[in-house]
Amino acid sequence: MGVNSDLSQVAADSPPEAEADLLELKTPMLQQLHRDWELRRRGRAMPSRADFDVLDLKYCIGNLSLIEVAGDPPRFRFLIHATNVAQGMGFDLTGKSLDLLPDAHYRRLVEEHFAEALATRRPVARYRNRQMTDQHIWNCEVLVLPLSTDGKTIDMLFSGFVWF
Repeated sequence: MGVNSDLSQVAADSPPEAEADLLELKTPMLQQLHRDWELRRRGRAMPSRADFDVLDLKYCIGNLSLIEVAGDPPRFRFLIHATNVAQGMGFDLTGKSLDLLPDAHYRRLVEEHFAEALATRRPVARYRNRQMTDQHIWNCEVLVLPLSTDGKTIDMLFSGFVWF
């Protein structure tokens, strides 16, 4: 049984400001991912990876990356690179550092997006409509969600990605 079955009471007990703080996301899948992240906070600044059951994420699994954050300055390594994203990019970063992304312009955009999630300690969304980089024209929405094992240090990120 997935974690969502345990969240009905948490949702009922959530403060109204949690709903008011929802990002203005355009795609239903990323809206759901953000709601799931919010529910799993349970009064904390952010949830941990362990708060998510993979069965509860099946609606977005091909569009969800898990990124390890380590070091100072932070380095980003893809533990899982979303299958649909890797196919669209023509490059799979699973098990690899973001530094290996061959599109330098897009790599900078991703680093800035990840860095903003680290700095704000909050979810950060980007909508890219016909944005050109070195190797692609991007039509997508991306949601980056911080995760923390100890409740303080961001040690992982979820990145939900939807192509248009």
